[in-house]
Amino acid sequence: AARLVESGGGSVQAGGSLRLSCTASGLSVDDSDLGWFRQAPGNDCELVSSVSSNGRTYYAESVKGRFTISQDNDKNTVVLQMDSLKPEDTAVYHCATGPVLRPSYCSGGYCDRCNYWGQGMQVTVSS
Repeated sequence: AARLVESGGGSVQAGGSLRLSCTASGLSVDDSDLGWFRQAPGNDCELVSSVSSNGRTYYAESVKGRFTISQDNDKNTVVLQMDSLKPEDTAVYHCATGPVLRPSYCSGGYCDRCNYWGQGMQVTVSS
């Protein structure tokens, strides 16, 4: 079955690093954006970072300079390197893909225009 396979996440102290990985299995993402949304308790989802089919990257203002997104050569795997983590980065992180990923696509805690949405991984940053 076509799906997004996520790995990584976990718990870390403030200032630490974590690495999230997402592999598209059974589906082609050659003409799609791949990226990560997150949802913190009580908040709507937020597009954290994405990479387009032509390599253009997007970062939310809150993570610029701390997070780095990269994609492997076959474009099926995307990695989010998260450094200098802060307690406010605590959330469930979901990998997602679609023709285009935009921050406005969050609705009710979900990306309502994404083709695929990963099951999510908890990231907890303690102070």
